[in-house]
Formats: sequence, C-alpha cells, structure tokens
Amino acid sequence: MSDHQNLQQWVERSLPRQFLTSTAPQLYPLSGDAGFRRYFRVNCTPSLLAVSAPPEHENNEAFVRIAALLKRGGVRTPRIYAVDYPQGFLLLEDFGDQLLLPLLSPETADRFYRKAEDTLLVLQGVPLADSGLAVYDRQRLLDEMRLFPEWFLKQLLGLDITTEDSRLIEQTFEQLVTSALSQPEVIVHRDFHSRNLMLLADGDMGVIDFQDAVRGPLTYDLVSLLRDCYIRWPAEYVSRRALNYYRRVVATGVADTVPDSQFLRWFDLMGLQRHIKVLGIFARLWLRDGKPGYLADLPLVLHYTLEQLTPYPELHDFKSWFERRVMPLVQIQHWYQKNRPCR
Repeated sequence: MSDHQNLQQWVERSLPRQFLTSTAPQLYPLSGDAGFRRYFRVNCTPSLLAVSAPPEHENNEAFVRIAALLKRGGVRTPRIYAVDYPQGFLLLEDFGDQLLLPLLSPETADRFYRKAEDTLLVLQGVPLADSGLAVYDRQRLLDEMRLFPEWFLKQLLGLDITTEDSRLIEQTFEQLVTSALSQPEVIVHRDFHSRNLMLLADGDMGVIDFQDAVRGPLTYDLVSLLRDCYIRWPAEYVSRRALNYYRRVVATGVADTVPDSQFLRWFDLMGLQRHIKVLGIFARLWLRDGKPGYLADLPLVLHYTLEQLTPYPELHDFKSWFERRVMPLVQIQHWYQKNRPCR
C-alpha cells in the first residue's frame, strides 16, 4: 500500500465527528516546503490539512509540543486534531492559502508588517520558563554557518578553500556568534518570514513551520522578517522598522534599553549569521535534495550579506575576501546572472 493510501485511510479513521459527511473524504495535494513534509487539503467542511511528515526526517513531537506552547502564549498556530507519530501523519486546522508574501507591496507594507510585528511581539512574550526549548547556543550557531563553506563555497561554486580562507571564515563566524549570544534571550521561531505567515479569514496572522523553535537572540526573527530572503525593501526602511519594533519590545519589558547603534549592530550581525547559513542551506537543497527553486533566491541573500558587511570595519577583511574570492565565481553562475538584484 502506498504512503498516500495509508494517509487516506488514516484520515478516514481519524476525522473528527463534526467533519464527517456522507462521502469519504478526498485528499488534494498542495505545494510543499523546503523540508520533507507533504500537505493535502481534505475536502470536509470546513476543510482540514492532512500532513505526511516522515518521522525519520521530521520532528513531529516537537511540532505538536511547540504548537501547544505558542498557542498558550497567544500565538495563532494551527489546531491539531489528530496525530500518528509512528507513521508521521497529522491532521491540522486549514489556515487557507493566503501567505503574507503576495500581499506585500510598497502600498501595503506598513500595514502588513505591523500585523506581523504584533504577532512577533506576542511570540517573544511567551515565557521561557518550562518551555522545554533547546538553546540557540554557540555550537548550533557555528554548525549552521559551516554549511556555507561546505555546500555553497566548495560544492556549489567549486572554490578551493585555503588554510588562510578557513582561518578568516572561522574568525568572522566567532564575531557573529559573540554578537548573537550578547543579546536578550527570547523564543525564536527561526523561519519567521513572509512564506511562514498567513493572513487568516478572520484577519488574524497565523504562524506555521515553527517546529524548529529555540531559545535565542532577540533580533533573529526580526531580521528574518525584515530582511526576508524572498522580498527586498530599502535599507533605510528596514532599519526604521527594526528600531521602532525594538522600542515596542522595550516597552513590554522583554528587553532593556540599549543605544540604537548597539541594537542595529545586533540586528545586522544576526542577519549576517542567518544569511551565511541560508547560502549553505539553499545550495544543499539543490545539490543534495534536488530542489532547484531556491537557487533563484541566492542573489538576494548574497546582496544582504555584502550590504550587512559594509558598515562594520571589523568585518571589512571578510568583505574584501568575499568580493575577491567568492563573487567572481558567483557572477558566472546562471542563477546569479538571471536573478541578480538591482542595486
């Protein structure tokens, strides 16, 4: 019996009474994400989502536990109606199809980013005590960034990394980790961006793909939102929104006041850590997992990386190295020539 047939039969057995109809439920496939999960819309009223998330690849226990944690804190996460851990099947509330990303334009950005920031304020206000979340510690931050030399530089670009290259890369990584660990600690979604936020029918902002949440730096989710890998805004607009959000965070008591320059340094260097990691992840998604769609997003991530290096003299050696050793190899790639962002 196929996985789809197993899921179909499990849904028929697990469908709550209020969703039952006179005919057997049908499952209609939806587009997936960067992971191994597959999604199907169940044609009951109202519709539900059936998810096949192989337990050897996806942490479904964490998904269920963190969904409950965030929901208790006031974050709108999908209600879970049924779960089968051994098979990796879940039956969830259907949030619909309206991602934040296609709603964003210069005319709508202020309104929708305010809603997203309201949601982030709630998320960051969820108490850390007894959360059971792993800590975004030094080793985890470093391990993420080390995907960059392995998958982006060596595997994708074919760069022959010298001992001198490795030394500079590791020195830079240590600077970024030190900045990250100096920040106030909050719950971190780790992928809080326009493809994981949904505008619901009742006007609320729904949050998905939260199963990798950890305890970590204050600015991580904010920079994920405002320096989104899938949409670009003027640097001045991003900085203004970041500082306005920080003042709101301080007002809630989640963080103490620091100079604006200190907060923006946290924000920028956190963005560097994330985007260096993402370069490695997007390369791996293509080379290991056969998912080429993320190659088109690499030019914007590279733009962010160079942009965030520029203001900080202590990172200029890495910036010069990046421009001298990495960018010539980037500029001959088909995915860069086709999708290169305008200055």
